[in-house]
Amino acid sequence: MMRHLSGLVVILCAASFYSEIVSAQTDDEVITVDSSIVVMNVSVTDAAGKAVRALKQDHFHVFEDGVEQTIASFGSEETPFAAVILLDTSGSMEQRVTLARAAAITFLDGLRANDVAALYNFDSKVSMVQDFSNSRDLREQAFDLKANGMTVLNDAVYKAGELLSRRPEKRRAIVVLSDGADTMSGKTADKALKAAMAVNATIYTVDMSASEDISAAKRQNQNVLKNFAEKTGGKFVATPGGLAMREAFKRIAEELGVQYTITYSPTNTVKDGKWRALELRVSKPNLTIRTRKGYNAAKGQSRRAIG
Repeated sequence: MMRHLSGLVVILCAASFYSEIVSAQTDDEVITVDSSIVVMNVSVTDAAGKAVRALKQDHFHVFEDGVEQTIASFGSEETPFAAVILLDTSGSMEQRVTLARAAAITFLDGLRANDVAALYNFDSKVSMVQDFSNSRDLREQAFDLKANGMTVLNDAVYKAGELLSRRPEKRRAIVVLSDGADTMSGKTADKALKAAMAVNATIYTVDMSASEDISAAKRQNQNVLKNFAEKTGGKFVATPGGLAMREAFKRIAEELGVQYTITYSPTNTVKDGKWRALELRVSKPNLTIRTRKGYNAAKGQSRRAIG
């Protein structure tokens, strides 16, 4: 959620551990991360909605559960990102697969030279269409996709978390193009969300439901998409169409390219699995800040961090 702030900016953030990943093997397990490094990606815009590029490390102060932390590294807008695009091709998307594919193309057009993206579709299962690359072209396979079957939205988000856990980029994103319905997933929405947060992925969700649909089911599905975006510091885009949709995807790609990345080693090293509330204070007026709201510490004894 975005807030317009004046004076000292205070916002609850999330962060996630960036290191060794233990992938789930059963439905009761979730992706967990065991590390001594916390990573936060932060989007900063001015009153006109434009990205703020001139902030320095000394403008930021990070607090974990009220205790100030020492910033270990600070990255500006040039850091590359890795993204997984999830394209809903279930039966409920029959009239909108072409529109969703066009949105994916718009996002790929916004990639910079060092950014990479992968494309997966999901219906009754999650399938790779295109592996990670910096190509701005879709493979022919993408144009053969048809709407069919049930929907495994949560499984798709969870899978994206697994994929991003293997990427070296600190900036990671999941772009979901779906009507928000889930009819067949083995994972819950909460487990999918935790998987994304564990690998520091920002989720951007685009509601692909029919604009004329005013049902209670649509509102419920939109809430699912909004929750994925809000909890990870991303954005929810309402039912898109035409120019508005293209502009929304351009802004998502641009935002990922101009985020600030902050890392630190937490002073609280207890591996108790508990929630850690984080606070980011920025000493610049009239800014809008969006980032995550917190993270769960790892459980058990710590292992050697990677990287």
